Amino acid sequence: MIASGRMASLTVGVLALELALLAAPATPPPAPALAEAVRATLQGFPGQVRLFAKNLDTGATFGLGEDERVRAASTIKLAVMVEAFDRVARGSLRWDEPLTLTAEATVGGAGILFELAAGLKLTFRDAVRLMIVISDNTATNLVIDRLGADAVNERMDALGFPQTRLMRKVMGGGDSRAGLDPANKRFGLGVSTPREMVTLLERLEKGEIVSKEASAEMIAILKRQQFHDGIGRTLIGVAIANKVGALDRLRSDVAIVYSDRGRIAMAITVDDLPEIVWNAENPGLLMLSRLSLALQSGLAAPP
Repeated sequence: MIASGRMASLTVGVLALELALLAAPATPPPAPALAEAVRATLQGFPGQVRLFAKNLDTGATFGLGEDERVRAASTIKLAVMVEAFDRVARGSLRWDEPLTLTAEATVGGAGILFELAAGLKLTFRDAVRLMIVISDNTATNLVIDRLGADAVNERMDALGFPQTRLMRKVMGGGDSRAGLDPANKRFGLGVSTPREMVTLLERLEKGEIVSKEASAEMIAILKRQQFHDGIGRTLIGVAIANKVGALDRLRSDVAIVYSDRGRIAMAITVDDLPEIVWNAENPGLLMLSRLSLALQSGLAAPP
């Protein structure tokens, strides 16, 4: 028989444990159906897919090769933007610093600056926003020229992202030390992992990158990004903060989808596509959309 004093002590202890468990943040696993939904979505698809997703409100995650290094393409411009904001915050650069468009800096591909005449004046802030909002390659090179590729990588190291690397400017030149390594040649413009990209987005959303104010401004810029043929393709009235990437046989998208069942951060890369298709019906873009919908459903918080 347990003495009454001991019984009271045990009761208090049990109550304390129950309260602690209730207060502890839960990290629920994704619904078992999610893995099956992803497998079914990928059935027969000829490309290679790597992804990671996290519900920032519940902590639930799902990954497929989430720690494997992938070609970042233009999603690496997110890392460049972080270094730009940090340099301005430290006072070594100003947003109103003038930049001049030159013929040497001009490259084709995404953007609008290659259509404009050399001699155009724009500010450092203009170039950073063009780099993200319309993925302007020429603006990107102007920004990298001002920052230095190695400085971007040092910032990623300082933030705890050792796999995220800018290799060089768009179309070549200005190589970083990582870019000079022959083992990294296959990655092109940049490299990262799905997990690191999602973690970077999560920390931006939490206000932990550079400062709370800078993080909020970077998220606001990502929300104005104009390409939604992958993640967000079929979503109406749902806010998305994202950055896309595209190469001949690759499509990638890193995003926070602000759904009514949680803020779902995701990074999806589709590579080794068998055909080169430069339109909105690219199979990689269609796969990005289908996978993003599966992830949103499978990681959704309980209603």
